[in-house]
Amino acid sequence: MQISTMPSRRQVAAWLAAGAALTAGSARAAPGEEPPLADRLAAYAHGLRFEDLDPATVETVKIHLIDSLGCGLAALDAGPVRICREIALSDGAGSATILGTDRRTSPELAAFANGVAIRYEDFNDVYVGREPGHPSDTIAACLAVAEAEGATGRDLIAAIALAYEIDCRLLDAAEVTGRGWDHPVYSLPASALAAGKLMRLPPEALTQAVNLAINGHIALNQTRVQTLSDWKGVADAEATRAGVFAARLARAGLTGPAPIFEGRAGFFKQVSGPFTVEVANFGGQGRTFRISECGIKPYPAQVYCLTAIPAGIALVAEAGGVEAIRSLRIDTTRLGYVTAGRDREKWRPTTKDTADHSLPYITARAMLDGAITNDSYAPDKLHDPSLLTLIDRITVAEDPALTAMQPKAVPNRLTATLTDGREIVRQVDDVPGFVARPMTRDDVERKFRMNAGKRLDPLQVRRVLDAFWAIDERPGLTALLSSLS
Repeated sequence: MQISTMPSRRQVAAWLAAGAALTAGSARAAPGEEPPLADRLAAYAHGLRFEDLDPATVETVKIHLIDSLGCGLAALDAGPVRICREIALSDGAGSATILGTDRRTSPELAAFANGVAIRYEDFNDVYVGREPGHPSDTIAACLAVAEAEGATGRDLIAAIALAYEIDCRLLDAAEVTGRGWDHPVYSLPASALAAGKLMRLPPEALTQAVNLAINGHIALNQTRVQTLSDWKGVADAEATRAGVFAARLARAGLTGPAPIFEGRAGFFKQVSGPFTVEVANFGGQGRTFRISECGIKPYPAQVYCLTAIPAGIALVAEAGGVEAIRSLRIDTTRLGYVTAGRDREKWRPTTKDTADHSLPYITARAMLDGAITNDSYAPDKLHDPSLLTLIDRITVAEDPALTAMQPKAVPNRLTATLTDGREIVRQVDDVPGFVARPMTRDDVERKFRMNAGKRLDPLQVRRVLDAFWAIDERPGLTALLSSLS
């Protein structure tokens, strides 16, 4: 029988109220006041154990880990991924493996290079709270630090569940996109706490890791508007690199600005506005973990575009071909419009990064090809005359009724006016892999084979899958990560 060592809510509250022997850089709560958020997050991270994860959560962590590794393997030959990998490897020998190789570098650079690979194709998982994000980006940090610290597979699973919980709960708390910031700001504390957990830092050092990670690494949302660049696939990897480095600094005794959230020039004041996070409601002790509410993408495209893909394919089939469509209106959510349908660059994307965040492009490409794959953003696809002709018939607008359906759904409604005057409407609210239609082991294995099959033969794929499904029985991770090369 496994006995949870996670402290109770009363124990955590008493411990925090006592100050938990905070270092000089922390902010103490006045008598009767709730401790600063960074301290409460640190207390939760310190208390969480593998034994606090129910079997369904352990299975879900494995699913997201396998899916993320497949996405990373599929992207290893992409130019930006190669650049980041070469820079990481130029640092010399280290303790953390670079995905797709048997070479190692520092934990923070491994987190960075592997994070870029996982994210590059825009095929990894997604969470939609008040702010959308990609919590699997933090997996690269967990893998790197777990290997460097000699952690077990169970330690890794607990760290991943923790990183997701922190990231998703903060994504639930406040939207930062509308204030000009980028969602990787929430990956900073998530990665710092997961890394610090694997380093077995005490609560006061975990608080400092959060303080250090956040203060110097706030990301601008220019990353995701107008012409998108390589940085779109790198921004979250940079946040995880910063989180790992912050945990290393905190372990060495460095302190950071506090209180980092509530301070006069802190996160609430400068970035998000004030919000409340009930840490006592986080996953564990019978409470569900947020990883169970994350979706896995069936297509490599921005989340607000995903439902437009099957809608567009069905619409063309009913119309009898794209030639029959005189005009097409896409009604979407507010964030769908702002992030994927507002900027003029979305009608003439010149980069993969702009195209995979463009409702007009993705919808038109799906209507022409009957699918969206990693190859849908090749240069010849971007400049395809038939695509440009179709995309010029498309308009995009926000429908508040669709916005109100979030975060339970990420809907798009397509209305086509045909050359004969008829009108066809198709609305899709979710896709396979979303929370209401979760992927099974078979689904995830099928996607992994599609992605990893570019680098591994079928026997290697089977061995890798079997090993990662049993990762909770692994005493160490280096040999397992080397098997991906």
